[in-house]
Amino acid sequence: MKKLLSLGVLSLLVGTTLVCAIAAHTGDQQSRGKNETVQKRFVGAWRLAWLEEPGPDGKIHRAGCTGLLVFTRDGHMSVQVMYPNVPDNPQAASTAGVQYARGGYEASFGTYAIDEGGHTFTYHVEGALVRSLIGKDLPRSFELSGKRLIVNSTSPDEHWRVAWEHD
Repeated sequence: MKKLLSLGVLSLLVGTTLVCAIAAHTGDQQSRGKNETVQKRFVGAWRLAWLEEPGPDGKIHRAGCTGLLVFTRDGHMSVQVMYPNVPDNPQAASTAGVQYARGGYEASFGTYAIDEGGHTFTYHVEGALVRSLIGKDLPRSFELSGKRLIVNSTSPDEHWRVAWEHD
């Protein structure tokens, strides 16, 4: 009887230890999953839904443009935006897109790092149509809502906002 009681207590201790270990492992996976969730949600191709920027009158307007934003799993990104109604003459283009675009086209690529807590990511530009962007770190704030990614510049000098969507 004493042996049976000892065996029962030992089984109870082993079972409790096993349950605690499984619970701790599950908790670690869940917290790791939360950290990876934002990164995973970024990955893929996003199409431009809308872009808001100041017009020549200083008021915010939706720009008539199309574009593609791509984030890879290994931390690379690229962006392309075309403003179809911008003349080929760079001097005739509005000042709004000039910092990032030439002749009505924006194209760049590089790497990105996400600061989940600050709801920001930093885009390190490795190559760009606008050569003055190469080597720059461009911090951006973001909001993920469903299948939409809304991005703003964190620079107080820039007053644009862009929404990207994917399936």
